[in-house]
Amino acid sequence: MESAPSLPSRRRPLDERFDAVQNELLRMGGLVDQAIDRSVQALRGHDRTLAETVIAGDAEMNRMRYEVEEACLTLIATQQPAAGDLRAILAIDAIAVELERMGDHAEGIAKIVLRMGDEPPVKPLVEIPKMADLCRTMLKQSLDTFLARDPKAARRVGEQDDEIDNLYRMLFDELVSIMARDPSTVERGTYLLWTAHNLERIGDRITNISERVIFMTTGQIGMVYP
Repeated sequence: MESAPSLPSRRRPLDERFDAVQNELLRMGGLVDQAIDRSVQALRGHDRTLAETVIAGDAEMNRMRYEVEEACLTLIATQQPAAGDLRAILAIDAIAVELERMGDHAEGIAKIVLRMGDEPPVKPLVEIPKMADLCRTMLKQSLDTFLARDPKAARRVGEQDDEIDNLYRMLFDELVSIMARDPSTVERGTYLLWTAHNLERIGDRITNISERVIFMTTGQIGMVYP
């Protein structure tokens, strides 16, 4: 009777397939980062062509999300991962959902650009680019913490969301004040509010990734862990 395969040989198919789906997740993260950057560039430059590129690219992110989900289900069904392997696969599935929704938010900003046309914003674009830069930095860091399986770093990423929230509140208060003083600015002010809200939601979804990394590595739910 043949002996059972060694542990390394039993793991090899799981490791290879896990690496493949993890790489697809990282590629998806790169597309989301690009979409955030391009959507805000389009806003700053009234660039309809760039905005339309962001909108068209959302279909690819949607496709990738479902491919990652299918790959995760196949891994679970065929490789029967346990313990940490299973949590990591479930984390990839959950992170893919968050990334796909971030892509939706970037697409939302691009659609706002098309609606704004050539109208100038009601105030200089100060907070929105800062929010976008923070989102992009946090996104990269959150995926890095997933790769490193580092819950402490994941918590630090999540804590940065407070800065995005503060910028959003500052912009919200200023825009409401501008619109109250001059009702003719309401439409343009609302466009900026919608844009900022999309970025604020991206920050929330990055925090969700951080929480998923913490759960994956510690079993703790939320941003608190030993």
